[in-house]
Amino acid sequence: MKLELHKKVRIIGAGLAGSEAAWQCARRGVAVELFEMRPVRATPAHQTDNFAELVCSNSLKSESENTAPWLLKEELRRAGSLLLEIARETAVPAGHALAVDRAEFSRKVTEAISREPLIAIRREEVTAVEAGQLTDDLTIVATGPLTSDALTREIVRLSSSLDPSRAGVPAPHNLYFYDSISPIVEADSIDMSKVYLAARYDKGSADYINCPMSKDEYNQFYDALLAAQSVEQKDWENLNYFESCLPIEEIARRGRDTLRFGPMKPVGLKDPRTGRIPYAAVQLRQENLRADSYNLVGFQNHLKFGEQARVLSLVPGLENARFLRFGQIHRNTYINAPALLTPTLQMKAHPHVLFAGQICGVEGYVESIATGLMAGMNAAALATGSEPLLPPRPSAFGSLVHYITQANPRNFQPANITFDLLPALDRKVRDRKERHRLQCELALREFQDWIGRVVLQCTAIEK
Repeated sequence: MKLELHKKVRIIGAGLAGSEAAWQCARRGVAVELFEMRPVRATPAHQTDNFAELVCSNSLKSESENTAPWLLKEELRRAGSLLLEIARETAVPAGHALAVDRAEFSRKVTEAISREPLIAIRREEVTAVEAGQLTDDLTIVATGPLTSDALTREIVRLSSSLDPSRAGVPAPHNLYFYDSISPIVEADSIDMSKVYLAARYDKGSADYINCPMSKDEYNQFYDALLAAQSVEQKDWENLNYFESCLPIEEIARRGRDTLRFGPMKPVGLKDPRTGRIPYAAVQLRQENLRADSYNLVGFQNHLKFGEQARVLSLVPGLENARFLRFGQIHRNTYINAPALLTPTLQMKAHPHVLFAGQICGVEGYVESIATGLMAGMNAAALATGSEPLLPPRPSAFGSLVHYITQANPRNFQPANITFDLLPALDRKVRDRKERHRLQCELALREFQDWIGRVVLQCTAIEK
């Protein structure tokens, strides 16, 4: 017997998670209202009003088989992710990574979502979330790290019903970290006589432009970086950086060689002109399909723009570089997911409200898409009177959700997908590559079985 669709889903935010969630609801026959405040209200980091705009980098990380990022993308592919499909359609050369033309990617996502008849787009800011007994509709909050102040206050209000016995759990509005954006330069302003093309360890094609540095050049750059002026910290700011996205000046302050073992590591980047590995290297990754711009990989920073131009001109090949965008810093807000969410991404106190994307405590583009897909699937199940089916624990999906809902709420921090989040094998395997291969094999086997059950559930609803 076909179940009557008695609820619609309101999705707040048309970023990576919100767009994917909307698509997953619609493909299951559930009507969606998708709210996006841009261009009515801008954010500190977005440059367009398109959906799923990539702000920080254009990379969706490794495509190398049996890596954790590959596993998560493979699960997304098998689950029918719209955004991953579009990412591969708009891919640019990036060695063994999946990187996209960010403008074309967001344009195609916007186009696909806009032509879906079950998705009604609302260009307005949402400042209130109906929950509890006030509505039968479901809401997915997918406003990302740049959630507006008004909606942040509303989320704090919804979270205020947290069990008072959980003393010591940080307040949701006190949970945030700071993320940074890498600079972008015009391709024809790079002095190609001083650089070379290569991929690290020759993995994939030679898609990266590498700027080699001698020891003297590196030391000169390092000293200039430490002496450069940062953007002044506001009185209310307590700069709490996400560890994997530290500004280069913060990394440099940890020691003279930290950059050479971080974003400027030369390992595996042999210069074909000399046959030697340089003392340090800056990598540039293609930004779009036209190959007319490149971003400085891992060079996010919090320096004044004039200081960036001066310091980065010390990099060989960038002496006369023209910057299309300087590095920037922005605040990323996230909730205390272990205290507030169930494994279905529903609020414990308000089951009609789900969270997805970076605001729920994941870090990274692919992770945001994955939680958007899961929230969309779960909301669609709830809207049609079914119970959401939790992804298996050994899978990347299951491990990501397990972390953000089961971690210690007293020191919760956002996480990327890593093998550390996956459960250990039931036997000890010393060889790391073999261990990861076996973990991926188990994850995909259980994930495939889960997807089969999800499909059967959807088929039963349609009959």
